[in-house]
Amino acid sequence: MLWRYAGEPVPTAFLDAYGDAASVTSYAQQPMAWAVGAGLIQGITGDTLRPQGQASRVQVSTILQRFIETFN
Repeated sequence: MLWRYAGEPVPTAFLDAYGDAASVTSYAQQPMAWAVGAGLIQGITGDTLRPQGQASRVQVSTILQRFIETFN
């Protein structure tokens, strides 16, 4: 959602560093790479994103706060 709101920018990062990058569905690869490159998502650990998991309220609010601070 945020990727589309931002105008579908070209990602500046790759997901290769994350062991579960293959779990990111094909339609979400570009937006996820953008979110990681923009610093909105930093992963659950240093090498996992857990893309098929559910985000907690705290995680979502952190992502939204980072988006507002970065793109506002």
